[in-house]
Amino acid sequence: QVQLVESGGGLVQPGDALRLSCAASGGVFSINAWGWYRQVPGKQRELVAGITSGGDTNYADSVKGRFTISRDNAKNTVYLQMNSLKPEDTAVYYCHADASVYYGLGSTRYDYWGQGTQVTVSS
Repeated sequence: QVQLVESGGGLVQPGDALRLSCAASGGVFSINAWGWYRQVPGKQRELVAGITSGGDTNYADSVKGRFTISRDNAKNTVYLQMNSLKPEDTAVYYCHADASVYYGLGSTRYDYWGQGTQVTVSS
């Protein structure tokens, strides 16, 4: 089974920066696409940023120009660089992987989620 382990959350002040990381491990797999989502209590989880295997990216309007998603295929890791953080960015951030897991001559596609990391932006 593929496991995703996130790191990098914390408490910062408005205007500060943070970088989240999410590393995948376990079995023989390839990551087709990564995503970062966030969720606040009482609201649905929302997509913040995504990146495909080809490097195409997309962002929520609320983070465009401030957040950057990137991936290191050799390390099976995705990053979310968050600059100019605002109080409304406060949430639990989850990474998501659309992965192909290889079994012998075949493969199966699965969705995986990280455990979540808290980001709090407050003065």
